[in-house]
Amino acid sequence: MTIATTPHLNFDGRAREALEFYAAAFGTEPVAVTYGQMGASDDPAWADRIVFGQVETTTGIRVMAFDVWPHQTYDQGANAFYVYLSGDDPDEITAAWRGLAEGAEIRQPIGPSPWSPLAGQLRDRFGVIWALDIRAQADEKH
Repeated sequence: MTIATTPHLNFDGRAREALEFYAAAFGTEPVAVTYGQMGASDDPAWADRIVFGQVETTTGIRVMAFDVWPHQTYDQGANAFYVYLSGDDPDEITAAWRGLAEGAEIRQPIGPSPWSPLAGQLRDRFGVIWALDIRAQADEKH
């Protein structure tokens, strides 16, 4: 049996926008179910907010997101987590970087690093920090 770890991103009214952005960045379509569709809230103000959202690619990138439950405290935090994408194909990592970089704060420009032939880090326009790299070959590791 395999257990997969999936980053679950929490928003306060911007989950749909974020899911659409991530889906476009990774060349796929988002799945988004609203509180209204699920019958999860009687409050009309919450009818169009996302209670379940996901972006998943055939290459293994998977991110979930939702708008926090009504009356739940929302605090995005400053540096609570990174979403880390690590692969073997430089073109695939570079394409993901380009998709995420729109409107982002570049924290480490993508390029060679001490631990990887290609690595970078950015804070996307939703405040989520993404780290991307190419896995170093066993003989390249320090």
